Formats: sequence, structure tokens, C-alpha cells
Amino acid sequence: MTLDNAYKVKWGILSTGWIAHQFVTDLAHTSNGIAYAVGSRNQESADEFAKNHGISVAHATYEDLVNDPEVDAVYIGTPHPFHKDNALLALRAGKAVLCEKPFTVNSAELEEIVAYAREHKLFLMEAMWSRYIPANAKVREWIAAGRIGDVRLVKADMGFRADWNPEGRLLNPALGGGALLDVGIYPISFASMILGPHPESIASTVHIGETGVDEHFSLLLSYGDGKAASLNGGVRLNMLQEAHVFGTEGYIAVKGSFVNPKSAELYAGSELVETFEDDRASIGYAFEAEEVGRCLQAGLTESPELTLDESVAILKLLDQVRAGWGLTYPGE
Repeated sequence: MTLDNAYKVKWGILSTGWIAHQFVTDLAHTSNGIAYAVGSRNQESADEFAKNHGISVAHATYEDLVNDPEVDAVYIGTPHPFHKDNALLALRAGKAVLCEKPFTVNSAELEEIVAYAREHKLFLMEAMWSRYIPANAKVREWIAAGRIGDVRLVKADMGFRADWNPEGRLLNPALGGGALLDVGIYPISFASMILGPHPESIASTVHIGETGVDEHFSLLLSYGDGKAASLNGGVRLNMLQEAHVFGTEGYIAVKGSFVNPKSAELYAGSELVETFEDDRASIGYAFEAEEVGRCLQAGLTESPELTLDESVAILKLLDQVRAGWGLTYPGE
């Protein structure tokens, strides 16, 4: 199809937190989207956010935001436990939705949202920004072209040492705290991108901290036929935040941060044969926003790069891992 270069998604931002600031800052680097409105739980915070980002409209409630007739798509940047209600609020108002990762606290919540979106033919996508970063797109391209032969092992780590704050988002069970949902979903989604979201078996170890959430963990996913993923995550443990994909003919290294990499290296055997360098000016959130715009303009209701079925399958995997740990969240 022929794309309209003048097409712009009018974004409504549901949240005024840190991640919402990041997303809106990056909208300036997109060709098909603008930050039109913001919604908060009070007028003061909405006004301040709008002023800081040059946004035209500031709503004192989420309800007013999603019911704004000028808003095309809603970006949800609230804490994990609020994603389900926020997403349904926007969908029931007929809006396209981009919801921060993890989509919801568990797969049952996500299945409810997906069912509504599909029934009403509305666009819905998980804001797994790493999936749309150019270096990770290049990783998929190299693998699809057979550049490293048959993939046998994916290794990915994502961890940092957060300050001790039992009431904060990262360590509070009531806010869906812990390593698995906050950072663990990144290596798991990376492995899913390459090997799929349906491993044959799962083995894991976990450290549950004094607040009752997982502070760090290790996963070994087996996919059969010699294929496996070794994944680690932590919110009280610094890690390298690198990813490697090993094949029968070579390997790929995504260094610095595989979540938002600026480069990727392709090795034939042990010899470096190609390097992808990304000299973008954006933080990295622009690419997921661009994807939403492309999908909406094409009349799609989900992204082919990260389908709703894959997002559901990933959350089912997280549910299974947590069940093995005996870890539940309030309200489950």
C-alpha cells in the first residue's frame, strides 16, 4: 500500500511518570506521531507534564483523556497492576492502545484485554520497545538469512542493583514488584523473538527477598532439538545486560544493553565479519511508536513483529515460572 507521509497519530499519554516522560520525549523523533494530550489523576500533574513537553491538552482524569475525540491512540505507562484496567478503559472508549511491559500482571488479565480488542477490532500492542530497536531487527535479519547456521543457544542477562525501597515499585508486591516482571521479561522476550515462546521445559532458581518479591533469578528454557535459552534477571544485582545468540556456524553479540543496543556483531566461527552500528539520536522508544503508526495506517489491529498471541504466551511462561516459585501478587 501507499503510505501517507502526512499521517500523524495523535497520542494520548496515560500517566505522568518517568517512563511516560521517556516515551513523549522520543515522539519528537517519529515521523508519524505527535503527543496531543496527557491524562493524570489530578489537573496539577497533568498541567506540569503538558508544559514540560509542549502538549496541547491536559486532562485531570484518565477517563477524560480516553474520551477525548481527538486522541487516536493511548500510551499506558502506569505500574504493572493497573495495566488491565487502564487498557480496558481506553479500549472501551474505542482507542488504539500501546501498553507498557509487562502487558499485565498475569496471562488471565491479558487474555481478557485481548478478547475485548479482537471482538471490537481495536489495535492493541505491548510496548516491548526492545523488539523494535534497529540492532535487534538486524539480529532477526541475520538469523533468518542463516548467517550463523542453526541457532542452538540464546544467552541474555538484564539486571541492576536498585536502592533499598520496600515501598517502591521494584520491591513492593502490591505494585507487581520483583525482577521477573520488571526486567526478566526482557531476556525472556528476546529468547522468544528467536526461539519462540513455547519451550518444552523450564528450570529455574530464584532469590526471594524480605519484601516477598524475586530479587534475582536464573532460567533455563529447553526447546528440544538441542535448542535452549539461558536467561538471568535481577533488581538487586548488577549484570552485564548483554545478549548472545550461538549457532552452528557462528554467533551474534549484542553488547552494552540488548534492551536498547546501538550495535550488534556477527561472527563466523570466532571471526568478526560484520558490525551493525546505529547512530540514531532518539532514546529508542520512537521505534515502537512508529510501529503503531504504521499498523494503524495499514488497518492492522496488532503488530506482526510482536503478535498478541506471542505476548499472551510470554505471560503464560512467566505465570508458570512464578508458580514454580510459589510467588503470587495481591489480588491474584
